[in-house]
Amino acid sequence: MFVNDKNIKIPEDPNTIVWKYLDLSKFVDLLLYKKLFLSRSDKFEDQYEGTFSEPTFEEIRKLSINNPEFLDYYKSHRENVVISSWHINEYESFAMWQIFTQKSEGLAIQSTLGRIQEALKLDTTYNQHIGEVNYIDYKKEYIPFDNAFFPFLFKRKSFQYEREIRIISDVTEFELKIDNGLKIDVDINQLIEKIYIHPKSENWYKNLVIELVHRLGFDFTIEKSDLESDILI
Repeated sequence: MFVNDKNIKIPEDPNTIVWKYLDLSKFVDLLLYKKLFLSRSDKFEDQYEGTFSEPTFEEIRKLSINNPEFLDYYKSHRENVVISSWHINEYESFAMWQIFTQKSEGLAIQSTLGRIQEALKLDTTYNQHIGEVNYIDYKKEYIPFDNAFFPFLFKRKSFQYEREIRIISDVTEFELKIDNGLKIDVDINQLIEKIYIHPKSENWYKNLVIELVHRLGFDFTIEKSDLESDILI
């Protein structure tokens, strides 16, 4: 369930609009099993995921000289932290369509921060936190380590375009062997406010998505992205 951690930065407005861009197979998996996938943090493409900036690492290295387990903990901890990434934006993002969908056959889930918080209450096994990612210069700026989640809520400035907000969970206490990630129970009707179809998709694809959603027993508003709408001149 969602746990409010006052030390983690989060937008104050529960109506803050967030998006998740994904392909059809992942979308169907979400609806079919009513579970949200959270990826193991060290499986992300960014090799710096869950690591520290240089100033912070130097401090940790000094602290671990007489206590090597201190540094080993941070290295192994990445295997037990799982994350679901979302994009903060009032509008659709052309860049997100390009990066996270392929072959003109992707979808975008539109939700809000408040809806996500409510949707996570269905899961009673793991505690989930929600945090907004901070983008910093890893060579100059400091990442505090007084909270175990902070290394996963900072990224390099090169990723600022992502405007990322994360659902994040530490499952260390469960002693799980996690391969790529794990799934948590989620209230799908709360999670999804609206579905957008890829702007370059064909009509058959939109009809397929509508049919799939209805057959699986959901009644979401489904629209085709208007990023490729007709020019009015």
